[in-house]
Amino acid sequence: MIFSMTGYASVTRELAASGRDAGGVPGTTASASTASVSVELRTVNSRFLDLNFRMPDDVRAVESALREMLMTKLSRGKVDIRINLQRSEQAAAAGALNTEALSQLASLERAVLTQFPNAGGLRTGEILRWPGVIAESGVSAELLRDAVLACGKQAIDELIDVRRREGAQLASMLLANVTEMETIVARITPLVPDLIAKHQQKIVERLQEALGIAAPRGEPTPVSREEIAERIRQEVTMYGIRIDIAEELSRLSAHLNETRHVIDKGGRVGKRLDFMMQELNREANTLGSKAAAKELADASMTLKLLIEQMREQVQNLE
Repeated sequence: MIFSMTGYASVTRELAASGRDAGGVPGTTASASTASVSVELRTVNSRFLDLNFRMPDDVRAVESALREMLMTKLSRGKVDIRINLQRSEQAAAAGALNTEALSQLASLERAVLTQFPNAGGLRTGEILRWPGVIAESGVSAELLRDAVLACGKQAIDELIDVRRREGAQLASMLLANVTEMETIVARITPLVPDLIAKHQQKIVERLQEALGIAAPRGEPTPVSREEIAERIRQEVTMYGIRIDIAEELSRLSAHLNETRHVIDKGGRVGKRLDFMMQELNREANTLGSKAAAKELADASMTLKLLIEQMREQVQNLE
């Protein structure tokens, strides 16, 4: 099974006024909650694992734990982690002043005024907004930490499920393209000897005309027939070597078999498949440059289109 690098997950948990998780304690309800925490995860393509956190200072302590959880589960992708904390109006109204924090703030203000006598004092609103001045009732730092970690774990699990489902869809599309390319290779392989023979015959006729074999009867030729025949044989042989695509078709088949094997095996295959797309494209380009017939040129163009479709989707794989 393969995984996409794009996905989204969001989990919210209510915290009860009693200081317990309203979603996990019988007899408590969301209506009695004093706060709610939510963890939102968004992932997009990236060559490496890139984690970006946005969270309030109240829960900043959980960042390292969440980072470790994400690094354990994910290997590639740009991940935006947004943590929101909302307190109910009821909880805010029930808050009490933290006298210790007030004392520390007053001490800091006096120290500043000693150095800067002309500085204005703190306003009431500024004091109340100072972190820690209002002690929220019913929601402890430990409770917040546990709730965020629980939300984070559940969100990561949901994100992986989303990436797995999208990866399964991408795998189906990639395998369909591989099957179509295998069909093209199988169709043109038997045609190659006959196509080469036809074009060699055209070369013989053109060389005969150019070298005087087709000169009017009775007129002397500039070179002997033996020399002309040897020259034609050499040119046709070299031409046959230049347009022989058996080796390219063989390598295409081998690369397609390996691509199918990688997809079926699953896991973190993004970089491996990206390499396989480069190899397939190289062989398809060579096939096009050697194409001695319209059938081969058309086959090369179709192969390159299918490979490009696969390359775009492979960029989404972990």
